[in-house]
Amino acid sequence: MAKVTFILPDDTRVEAQARPGQSLLEVAHQYDIDIEGACEGSMACSTCHLLIDPAWYDRLPAASEEEEDMLDLAFGVSETSRLGCQVVVGEELDGLVVRVPAGVNNLLLG
Repeated sequence: MAKVTFILPDDTRVEAQARPGQSLLEVAHQYDIDIEGACEGSMACSTCHLLIDPAWYDRLPAASEEEEDMLDLAFGVSETSRLGCQVVVGEELDGLVVRVPAGVNNLLLG
């Protein structure tokens, strides 16, 4: 198991336990964290956008070109933005800290 801390838009911290192989989106849903994931993790939207703590960002595998393209559509993108459906937790990420943005762009509604 790996500990993941989600920081909500109101600065509340939610300490979660992730099983190896779970995506951050799956962990967030398991702990009832309000991350939409409108495309159910198929990387067809940006509603699972998360801000990775800068101390952890370089420990993640690089984002794919497809993920980078979807992040271009996300609300409030930063240099440490990733899609929660694309970040898979392993023991090497024990202690990971991520921030949930205040808003999302859901281009699937329209």
